[in-house]
Amino acid sequence: MAYAQAKQLDPDVISIVDITELRNGSDPMKVAKELHAASKGLGFIYIKGHGIPEDIITEARSTAYHFFRSPPEVKSDVNVSAQHRGWIGCGGAKMDDELKPDLKESYLWGFENASGDILDDHQLRGQNQWPLHLPELKIHAMDYFKHAHDVAHHLMRGFALGLNLDENFFLKASDKPLSRASFVYYPKQPESMDDQQFGVGPHTDFGVLTVLAQDNVGGLQVQDIKGQWIEAPPIADTLIVNVADLLARWTDGEYKSTPHRVVNSSGRERLSLVLAFDPNPETIIDAKDVFGADYKTKDKPITCGDYLNWRFDKAFSYRKNPDHE
Repeated sequence: MAYAQAKQLDPDVISIVDITELRNGSDPMKVAKELHAASKGLGFIYIKGHGIPEDIITEARSTAYHFFRSPPEVKSDVNVSAQHRGWIGCGGAKMDDELKPDLKESYLWGFENASGDILDDHQLRGQNQWPLHLPELKIHAMDYFKHAHDVAHHLMRGFALGLNLDENFFLKASDKPLSRASFVYYPKQPESMDDQQFGVGPHTDFGVLTVLAQDNVGGLQVQDIKGQWIEAPPIADTLIVNVADLLARWTDGEYKSTPHRVVNSSGRERLSLVLAFDPNPETIIDAKDVFGADYKTKDKPITCGDYLNWRFDKAFSYRKNPDHE
């Protein structure tokens, strides 16, 4: 019995991009070119100069640990809803039919507008569930969501500029985004489990863009262009972002959505703070809008909302339960 193995990271494989000059407007094209090159390569990027205050990350992480260390009967008060809000326990997600269920637990919430109203115009949108025993979780979770969502907006502007598009091309319909966030908890993974057991199994992310704050434990592994698995260790003062499937589809594969997995062989708990950016559900994902009306695309147009419904239905066991409420 052993853990699934991965090679140590070659520093040239995953780029480190400082987005300060994109955020402050002093040289956005310089940053856009770096983001463009990194996205055409592995599609994973370490981001410096992201602007999220350290205390926002620290407080979110501390409160999330408090939640996950609570007894199951307490966490079950916010069992995941049909709209993908709340707690999913160990084994509740499976990235592929051929894989074992993931070891991870997740706590999920989504976009709220400025007045705190929740839209219900899509299957992945509904009332956030906040645990009554931990009222501070809402405060710290929404603080992290806001800051990470701002980072995602800056990055989407950079990707647009890198593709020679108007900087707001990917943000034209994002006033009511399908963006979601999650705290993802990985328990210590015993070595006695075989190398086909994962904290989260090999997968690509479903939506447009993922923004991830790792902790210092490690365990994230990325598949390189040769099909080999490499470590993507934490780097101080960075986030790691990755192109997800809808952005790859929007760019007809020019930007890469790369398989990744988590193997927590550290002997410690691991916790990630995740923001999945997606625009409004009615947004049409069509590479012709990027490359021109005469461009021959590999995929037919699809709305962001329809694509995400399809992917979530495949991955999460609770969505297959007709009695779930």
